[in-house]
Amino acid sequence: MAALAVVGVLPLCFMVAGSFADARNYTETLASTRTWTLFRNSVILASLTTITTGVAGVALGILFAKTDLPLREALTAVFALPLLFPPYVLAVGWFEVLGRGGALAQWLGSDYGETSSRWLFALPGIVLVLSTAFLPVVLLLTITCLRSVSSSLEQAGRLTSGWPAVLRNITIPLAWPGILLSLVLVFLLAMGEFGAPAFLRFAAFPVASFTQFTAFYNFGAATAAALPLLLVAMLGLAIEQRLLEGRSFQFGWRDQKSDGSIALRRLRAPLCAVAALSALTLVGVPMGALLWRGLNSAALNEAIERAGASAIRSVAYSAVSATVIAVVGFFLAYLIHRRAIVGWRWVDAATIFLFTLPGTVIGIGIIALWNRPSTNWIYSTPAILVTGYVAQYVALGTRAILAGFAQTPPGMEEAAEVAGASWARRVSEVLVPLLWSPITVSWAVAFLFCLRDVSLPLLLAPAGHDTLTARTMTLMANGSPELIAALCLLLISLAVIPLGVAGLGRRIMGRAR
Repeated sequence: MAALAVVGVLPLCFMVAGSFADARNYTETLASTRTWTLFRNSVILASLTTITTGVAGVALGILFAKTDLPLREALTAVFALPLLFPPYVLAVGWFEVLGRGGALAQWLGSDYGETSSRWLFALPGIVLVLSTAFLPVVLLLTITCLRSVSSSLEQAGRLTSGWPAVLRNITIPLAWPGILLSLVLVFLLAMGEFGAPAFLRFAAFPVASFTQFTAFYNFGAATAAALPLLLVAMLGLAIEQRLLEGRSFQFGWRDQKSDGSIALRRLRAPLCAVAALSALTLVGVPMGALLWRGLNSAALNEAIERAGASAIRSVAYSAVSATVIAVVGFFLAYLIHRRAIVGWRWVDAATIFLFTLPGTVIGIGIIALWNRPSTNWIYSTPAILVTGYVAQYVALGTRAILAGFAQTPPGMEEAAEVAGASWARRVSEVLVPLLWSPITVSWAVAFLFCLRDVSLPLLLAPAGHDTLTARTMTLMANGSPELIAALCLLLISLAVIPLGVAGLGRRIMGRAR
């Protein structure tokens, strides 16, 4: 709890308290028409993104979780691919297709390229990018919630009704709290997204807050500009707590594959074609454009030469941060699941609140707290970036391990206690081995999210110690399109290759057993 307070809560309190030293920070910033115009833009962007991902994600989730659709596992993996890299990678991919010099302009002429470029660098384009980037959140949580619904209830409903009525009256209402939670998360993530709006030059609120701080180094004005984002995150947290009625939201999982329950019959082929075409359009087209532009020896060599060290640092920082998140997340999950102290609900809420905050807000708070001579031994090292990662993503480790605790019988630990084992021994020799799989999952998820983060490295990485995401953003201003595409491919490979190797190893071990 102390670690959580130091890395996450204290910086925010320090930032907000310091901003009230000069009332002009709020009177000038919040009285500005531009501030509320930017806030309105972000709300509209987040709302449209949430509606789009909600409709598509829930529909695809039902299709993949409850039917006998062919290739549903492969299609789920394709739709989930954008979780592995920052949203601005999709923006770069679509720029190579719809930009003034993109593929569409080369095939159909400059007039079409001019029109498509104006569309991309406006609200429809950024909604397309963010909807694709955050669709996996709704899709995966919908699949998880639908598969957790008791099949006996559905079978009882099938005695008197068809599948449409069962889905409408039993399955979806039981899964609705988790689905609604995913929509809240998408809205908050879209509100705080920085990289894609910055690349597409969309006037969004997080971009303005980041610019206010980096251009003028004014903590007070930056905090005042970030205050609406803080309030939106608090509102989202209140909605989450209201949905769960004071309980901790925990997901479970099953090792067995879903065999599908709804027979699509003649609709199997058409629906599979629609789903495959959607995956190809949303994910395949921008990824293919990046390969088309950046997959050549000259661009890749330049990318490795200019950002190879940054790529190595990205992996190292993410691995260290994921390890810390897994350790801290284990004990926070133990605290929340066992309800070991009175304030467990506040601990649970604090982790979710930090996750839903924009990285720019967390970064400014950490700078406000640690940028002083007495703490320069931390602030001037990569440890400050690890601190930011832990504050932002500790909820991922906590939630993944909570799912493991929910499926572990408490009698195992109680039996060890009766046998005389100390608490430390019960944790190390009973709980950790039982929960090794969810601990590994928490590490992998935290690693991927740290690897893809943009705003925290831009704000917190010391000079000469930047990450690949930050280096790519800084090179976008004057780098060639081939270099930027190659850097995006390098970033994707950092996530996809280890994940593919791990998946292949798991499958080989499973066959060996």
